[in-house]
Amino acid sequence: MRENTQMPQQIEVIVSQGRVGDRTSGALPGALKTGRALSALLDVSPRLVGTPTAAATDDWSECLPAASATLDGLRDALCDALDAGRVPVLATNTCGASIGTLPTVAQRFPDAVVLWIDAHGDFHTPRTTESGYLGGMALAAACGLWDSGHGAGLNPEQVIIVGGRDIDPAEEELLDAHGVTVLSPVESTPRRVAELVAGREIWIHVDWDVLEPGYIPAAYRVGEGMLPHQIAAIFAALPAGRVHGVEFAEFEDGDLDVPAHVSVELIVETFQALGL
Repeated sequence: MRENTQMPQQIEVIVSQGRVGDRTSGALPGALKTGRALSALLDVSPRLVGTPTAAATDDWSECLPAASATLDGLRDALCDALDAGRVPVLATNTCGASIGTLPTVAQRFPDAVVLWIDAHGDFHTPRTTESGYLGGMALAAACGLWDSGHGAGLNPEQVIIVGGRDIDPAEEELLDAHGVTVLSPVESTPRRVAELVAGREIWIHVDWDVLEPGYIPAAYRVGEGMLPHQIAAIFAALPAGRVHGVEFAEFEDGDLDVPAHVSVELIVETFQALGL
């Protein structure tokens, strides 16, 4: 790991606790456990946003308006953290929560690279989605491909999908057409990511399904994934002073195959590699 000689940055932990298209019961508890563990590590009090409600398999057009208060709350919490000069670290239930955060990232850091570390592209639109899952449309909303009602402004040419491997043909066409860089797990090396970042400011989003199943459970299991130490190595290769925020999404608490404390420890260890 690189030596970090900078003074530690002030960090604010924000935890999403309102349903944002959740289809599994473990996403909200997973976000809460992640947020509490990070808060304990950093010796700060987490800011909880939203009120938990039951998971459901509904269409994006139904769950998006229901999530409006949570998405607005995440935006406000992010703005407050940035206004106070803090680095926001978010523990969110689903990738759909980024609909509330990425437009602010685009506004505050217009030249920043967004590292979307995810097995999926999340670049569907209402026209292309077959599942109707809101989380699979989050990045496309922030890039202005469809109107979520929560803003846009993110330049897709500044987005790098790391570990992408489960991308639908229609989604792949959109990613190519809009200039999004997609790195497969094999291509997602610390050196390659650092080259693409090229000294620019950085925002990081991690969906834990980027990993090979069996380490940190997520709502979707996608084989041939990355390993925790590979994500940590990418983090360690980034200049900590240029990282303006991190989102950790989709840790599925309650998976009987992986004890929750093991997954939480891996999340914390991976975060520590950033050196914030």
